[in-house]
Amino acid sequence: MGGGWRGSGSAASTSRAPMLNRISSCRSIRLGQVQPQAPGHRTVFLNDRDANALAKFKGNSVSTTKYDVLTFLPKGLFEQFRRVANLYFLMISILSCTPISPVSPITNVLPLSLVLLVSLIKEAWEDWKRFQNDKSINNSSIDMLQDQKWVNVPWKKLQAGDIVRVKQDEFFPADLIFLASTNPDGVCYIETANLDGETNLKIRKALEKTWDYVSPEKVSAFRGELQCEQPNNSLYTFTGNLIIQKQTLPLSPNQLLLRGCSLRNTQYIVGAVIFTGHETKVMMNSMKIPSKRSTLEKKLDKLIIALFSTLLCMCLLGAIGSGIFINEKYYYLRFESGKNSDPQSDPDNRFVVAVLTMFTLITLYSPIIPISLYVSVEMIKFIQSNKFINNDLHMYHAESNTPAQARTSNLNEELGQVEYIFSDKTGTLTRNLMEFFKCSISGEVYGTGVSEIEIGTAQRNGLKVEIKKSSAEAREKGFNFDDARLMRGAWRNEPNPDSCREFFRCLAICHTVLPEGEETPEKIRYQAASPDESALVVAAKNFGFFFYKRTPTMIYVRESHVEKMGKIQDVPYEILNVLEFNSTRKRQSVVCRYPEGRLVLYCKGADNVIYERLLDGDLDLKKRTREHLEQFGAAGLRTLCLAYRDLTPDMYEKWNEKFIQAKSSLRDREKKLDEVAELIEKDLVLIGSTAIEDKLQEGVPECIDTLFRAGIKMWVLTGDKLETAINIAYACKLINNSMKQFIISSEIDAIREVEDRGDQVELARFMKETVQNELKRCYEEVQEHLRSVSGPKLALIIDGKCLMYALDPSLRVMLLNLSLNCSAVVCCRVSPLQKAQVTSLVKKGANRITLSIGDGANDVSMIQAAHVGVGISGQEGMQAVMASDFAVAQFRFLADLLLVHGRWSYLRICKVVTYFYYKNLTFTLTQFWFTFRTGFSGQRFYDDWFQSLYNVMFTALPVIVLGLFEKDVSASLSKKYPELYKEGIRNTFFKWRVVVIWAFFAIYQSLVLYYFVIATSTKGMNSSGKIFGLWDVSTMAFTCVVVTVNLRLLMMCDTITRWHHTTVGGSILLWFIFVFIYSGISLPKEQKNIYLVIYALMSTFYFYLVLLLVPVAALFGDFIYQGVQRWVFPYDYQIVQEIHRHEIDSRMGSLQIGNNLTPEEARSYAIRQLPGQKSKHTGFAFDSPGYESFFASQAGVSIPQKAWDVARRASMKPRSKLSQEN
Repeated sequence: MGGGWRGSGSAASTSRAPMLNRISSCRSIRLGQVQPQAPGHRTVFLNDRDANALAKFKGNSVSTTKYDVLTFLPKGLFEQFRRVANLYFLMISILSCTPISPVSPITNVLPLSLVLLVSLIKEAWEDWKRFQNDKSINNSSIDMLQDQKWVNVPWKKLQAGDIVRVKQDEFFPADLIFLASTNPDGVCYIETANLDGETNLKIRKALEKTWDYVSPEKVSAFRGELQCEQPNNSLYTFTGNLIIQKQTLPLSPNQLLLRGCSLRNTQYIVGAVIFTGHETKVMMNSMKIPSKRSTLEKKLDKLIIALFSTLLCMCLLGAIGSGIFINEKYYYLRFESGKNSDPQSDPDNRFVVAVLTMFTLITLYSPIIPISLYVSVEMIKFIQSNKFINNDLHMYHAESNTPAQARTSNLNEELGQVEYIFSDKTGTLTRNLMEFFKCSISGEVYGTGVSEIEIGTAQRNGLKVEIKKSSAEAREKGFNFDDARLMRGAWRNEPNPDSCREFFRCLAICHTVLPEGEETPEKIRYQAASPDESALVVAAKNFGFFFYKRTPTMIYVRESHVEKMGKIQDVPYEILNVLEFNSTRKRQSVVCRYPEGRLVLYCKGADNVIYERLLDGDLDLKKRTREHLEQFGAAGLRTLCLAYRDLTPDMYEKWNEKFIQAKSSLRDREKKLDEVAELIEKDLVLIGSTAIEDKLQEGVPECIDTLFRAGIKMWVLTGDKLETAINIAYACKLINNSMKQFIISSEIDAIREVEDRGDQVELARFMKETVQNELKRCYEEVQEHLRSVSGPKLALIIDGKCLMYALDPSLRVMLLNLSLNCSAVVCCRVSPLQKAQVTSLVKKGANRITLSIGDGANDVSMIQAAHVGVGISGQEGMQAVMASDFAVAQFRFLADLLLVHGRWSYLRICKVVTYFYYKNLTFTLTQFWFTFRTGFSGQRFYDDWFQSLYNVMFTALPVIVLGLFEKDVSASLSKKYPELYKEGIRNTFFKWRVVVIWAFFAIYQSLVLYYFVIATSTKGMNSSGKIFGLWDVSTMAFTCVVVTVNLRLLMMCDTITRWHHTTVGGSILLWFIFVFIYSGISLPKEQKNIYLVIYALMSTFYFYLVLLLVPVAALFGDFIYQGVQRWVFPYDYQIVQEIHRHEIDSRMGSLQIGNNLTPEEARSYAIRQLPGQKSKHTGFAFDSPGYESFFASQAGVSIPQKAWDVARRASMKPRSKLSQEN
């Protein structure tokens, strides 16, 4: 009888009435058992909608829109007015509608409306696209069980407890519990690319009790009760129990199929809906991470506050002046008397006059706050991200077909001010392409290869290394082992053949790898959770233990040469339990049963974790293996220890009962499983260790060296051993022989002695005391170093155990002070939490701009903790990328991202903000000076339309072009001279000193623009013989303002393109077109101020004379300042410009780069490298020679030549302060 969803409609209801009554009556007892949902878990009745109705689970329809038809306008406006600037202009617009406003409402309402209109159109378009996407998803179809048959229904109709059938290549419509599959042994394959970006297939296993529920007839009879955790956003955890026929079966993530994943290599599966709609894990993860704000944007808020304070001071000054100015002497200002008199001109109440004038002047001076600043900056950043960063071919990785990706546009300029980089090692500095390289079995080392780190170490010590060509080169990817003693069954002749066999079986059995393809060694493919696991299984295959098949309960291994040379046999091993790896346990175990009945626990994990759990005795083997581990670590290899334990049936059965009980727990399941694992993962017998090589990525040493020269300090945070971390740091030029190294390690004899006693309290006390003493000693040495005239650079190396105590509130300040004085820091054996803590320590404690870069899920917290997070799309999926602000495919692209795009973005945004500040202050101050001439009455100087369109039309486009195309030096010079980046670290271009200088010239220019026009117009007359009136003078002044501020923009540009010419000339031309049309329209009498004014002005020679001389006089001071500044106090980039021009002059004899060279020829000239000391440690990863960003090839680019350049260039020497500051 179908208990699933039933169709609607009267006919259907009538025809099924008897059946419905029967179902209701027979279910009445069942309904009495339904309990209210407990806070900690939920209960879902499978294939039983009526029982689930009481729980009122959410439907499966999803909506990602922010608005609907009714809420768009109010909610959209509310979002816009959350911005302080928009709220400010709303208040000004309201104020301009009152009688005290000297300007018409259109003056403030029009700019605000345009800004709001653009923002709302953008919001509406984005929300419409979200609505269309939601509609398409909600109406997708799926097969659902209904009346003993599969019926096609839209996703939005599904409810918790429904039974569905998902076919191959279809997406799961909700979070499902996997019940059955067409594949044997209840297995299915899924792809999670929509969740975490990983394209490798993952295996899911149904419970054996539900394998048979495939046909609709059998599924219709299925009834079950599902108890599980409440909906949450954890993609990789799930706890629940399935109760069938009074039997409780534990559920794990292996039975969970998440919405958004797709079914692969499986005809179809049957599943039960558990979480729907917005309660699915993918939807609960779709919450946006709180957006980060750049440091410059925060300083911009302070600038707006400063402008507002300036506005209040100006208005207060005018209000006081008005109160003083209004007295009986000016009785004629009172046009009316009695009750109808104007209170703003009443000398009997000067306080009221002052207050009303204050509000009048606020509306009059409101343009001092740039209303279009935020919109313009957002537009510039958006284009920078989507058109420049995302399309830079020099950050495109052809091998993986991966371009750079700016996942946010809020932090472009933050990339230009980074001072500290926190980097993961594996997959970030290295390739994360693991190759089995060496091993130690029963105290004997196998493997004759020489790793890249060993080569680098030998070169560092002045030794010559002969690298023999390895026969392993012809072997498959993941296996770079060369030692004939273990190959082709030769291990049977070793002194320890039993240990070798145990070693190989551990590699072949202790894993969660999924085989794919044909069951032959040449064609099989392995899907593994990590590259390390895949490399170990590949190694087992090459040693003659070929893992080729897996079922939920069995592993099949084809073993060669085990009993006698040449013999091959397929051996099935029953997998009884899997104790999975996690970052806390740092180990993985498998309990298996041999065909002959032997029970064995195989365990592999970090050396320190395995050694803690070894059986007492065999000290010689432990010592030799530890020595081998240290050798492997010194060679830069990743190590794991392998161990086993034989179990008796009685011992295993007792333990397994506890394991099943822990696995069935709904509360703290992971914790209980770890506790149970501790009971069996002890008294282990050491087999040996593995050593896997992970080579450095291409260009990493060169990139790090470049970043060092840019003034950026780098920290490497890794889970590797101390020796491995140090040697990797040497290999990538993070540290070198000339550095003084401070090493704080827990691997010292004194700490080991305390550990051996087993007293954890004493150990914690001793560790904290030791770490405190070490930090104090190192810091005292640093102080001595700082007092010396010259000395080596410093490096700090600390391991995770010591770091745990160093991050204690009582010691973290000392750690921070020590670290900030080091050029490089290496933290080894650290956890994901410690990575985030270290990043936050520098970010908040030192108030320095930080960047974190990583490629794995364990780097997510570190990436989110930093000011800027960069994810690397590598071998460990896309979790890091999804949590990041920017994504690149290789670490070496970080140099382009920071030194080119970051530096340019910082420079551009700084210039855009300061230019906005300047042009609005200049315009407002001309009105302010006019207030003194009008007795502080609040009379406006400019026509309302002039003031309305100043920001949004006559000066809008040039500043956008400035923000998009400004470059002080080319991309190639930015990387040739990375020292230029220090200007961003020092925030050279947005200090208060820079703001004050711009304010000074805004005041100077406004005085020139106002008083020169006023002074020279006192005797001016138009062609009719009439003297110039207010609107004649104000139109001339406004024309001079538009021309001056647009020309000033050209003066601040280091790169001028055709877009600059077009927008600056177009803006000035647009003003004349507008004023011609506006002045020629006959408006109502009260708005007829400008009627025919421009025509009268342009008929006089005086107008042209003023238009020529006044902007020149206004800009003269800027011209002199720029010349003196460039000559006497040049910026670093100006020196590089001169060096570059000097070299071109010496070769071409030309003053301008573009005069005699094509763009291709101009880009081909090499620039001399700044002299620098070579490191004693040489790198071994190779970078591609030459660099030039495609942005340098922009058509029409020319470098403006200024009058002082020629003299400056003549006296220029090839030395700069750049080389003095490292």
